[in-house]
Amino acid sequence: MPPMETAKPQPDARRRDAAQGADRGLLFVVSAPSGAGKTSLVKALLEVEPSLQLSVSYTTRAPRQGEEDGVHYHFVDAPTFERMAEAGEFVEFARVFGNAYGTAAKTLREGLDAGADLLLEIDWQGARQVRARFPEAIGIFVAPPSLAALESRLRGRGKDSEDVIAARMSQARDELSHHAEYDYLVVNDDFAEALGHLRAIVTAERLREPRQAERHAAALKAMLGAD
Repeated sequence: MPPMETAKPQPDARRRDAAQGADRGLLFVVSAPSGAGKTSLVKALLEVEPSLQLSVSYTTRAPRQGEEDGVHYHFVDAPTFERMAEAGEFVEFARVFGNAYGTAAKTLREGLDAGADLLLEIDWQGARQVRARFPEAIGIFVAPPSLAALESRLRGRGKDSEDVIAARMSQARDELSHHAEYDYLVVNDDFAEALGHLRAIVTAERLREPRQAERHAAALKAMLGAD
């Protein structure tokens, strides 16, 4: 495994929430090695937390079976993606296994300003770029219980060649080395348990004292007998 990098400093949670304000939405960033179960967990989380919205990224890869344009991704061709990147429209973008992925800064700003809690599903490179522009972002890293389990899941999907599986396994070690850059680490051994942990994170972030104190300021003032 490559040497682990030192995590970049994270903003103090209380100051982060106080600066963000109770009316502004929360931004959750979820990353994981391919095959760790991130996509399935995110899908299940969105089903049980309907007030949480998936931020739809742009990609140059072809849609997979069951994926819809504008729902799972905005599917665009390579020239369109490059024009958007050159115009500075992406808060982050990366190239993974020959395909490009990017998140439009305007989409995030408008959603958060409207009070929506957004979830962004991207790799560690994209997460680092998002934190540079949105330091209040809450990072969640999903890890497999072991590399053996990860390889078994990749083979079980039946979608990738041996060369692709080998490449994904090699890259997984590098991706895992960045787990300390995130606020939370969820190990996806038991799916239901991992989903419960994700829900707990969302609830905890929504209940942080500065946000709640601002949201219930009038009631607190009355109970404390303030003038």
